[in-house]
Amino acid sequence: MQPDSRDAERTRLRRGRRGGGGSTKEELLDAARTAFIENGYEGATVRDIAGRAGVDPAMVRHWFGGKEELFTAAVSLPVDPARMLPRLLDGPTERLAERMLGMFLSVWDEAGGGEFAALVRSLSVRESAVRMLREFLTTALFGRLLRELGSDEPELRAALCGSQLVGLGMMRYVVRVEPLASAEHELVVASIAPNLQRYLTGPLRQE
Repeated sequence: MQPDSRDAERTRLRRGRRGGGGSTKEELLDAARTAFIENGYEGATVRDIAGRAGVDPAMVRHWFGGKEELFTAAVSLPVDPARMLPRLLDGPTERLAERMLGMFLSVWDEAGGGEFAALVRSLSVRESAVRMLREFLTTALFGRLLRELGSDEPELRAALCGSQLVGLGMMRYVVRVEPLASAEHELVVASIAPNLQRYLTGPLRQE
């Protein structure tokens, strides 16, 4: 492709945006989520993501700086703690684990594992993915929840709760171990909730 034809192609790619840079940014984020879910961090490329969004790859650098920054912005667990916590706390404390597992399973199943699966696949190669998951679990979700509950040893409890949820997500959506991968929500909740509830509110140490 000659230089003038490349310029024409870039002009074509930039046409037809739905108005404003914010629209282009959101389209890039949507395209990045799809690419990271399908190919993982290493397999996704800036050129492919830009192509999915219908923009020049330079727009990725313009809005995000590079692939790692785009990954950090695009790939996250598909739950919003600010919205989830009030719902979790609205009910009997002794059934908190059941409500939590039900919410996570509903969100994860709707997305087929979605962003969670992409995040877990990238843990071994990207410190940013490790940081996102660690901060989400220990600070944004369980840290805030355990403070509301007034629980003792909140850091240990947060880590134990995280191990339960990440383990479930890994086995159900990433490794896809049967029959867990296709088990009904009621069975999964009934099997896992008692242990998660102990991590949240029960005694951790034998007297």
